[in-house]
Amino acid sequence: MSDCLFCKIIAGEIPADIVYEDDKILVFKDIYPKADVHLLMVPKLHIESLAKLDQSHNDLMGYMMLKLPGLANDQGLTGGFRTIINTGKGSGQIIFHLHIHLLGGKNLPGF
Repeated sequence: MSDCLFCKIIAGEIPADIVYEDDKILVFKDIYPKADVHLLMVPKLHIESLAKLDQSHNDLMGYMMLKLPGLANDQGLTGGFRTIINTGKGSGQIIFHLHIHLLGGKNLPGF
């Protein structure tokens, strides 16, 4: 999608502090972190939100979920971490490309 911020980051048109990349996902540091560690995991396939998933996304979503613990560990989050997926405007989603927030560290805010 030509106007999607995350698609532009994936395409290398906008710089990001990339932590991990493979053929399916890109993981980078949030530019407005809410915790000591605040990463965003995005699929390279443009999917608007969690509400727009269908059966064709089963493998991708499983892959993403299984990558999160290793990424957290690589960031030193051995005591635990939080994941958040905002879905739709009413949840606070402001970039309409599915993404998972991975947060952790000493300054993790309350819920």
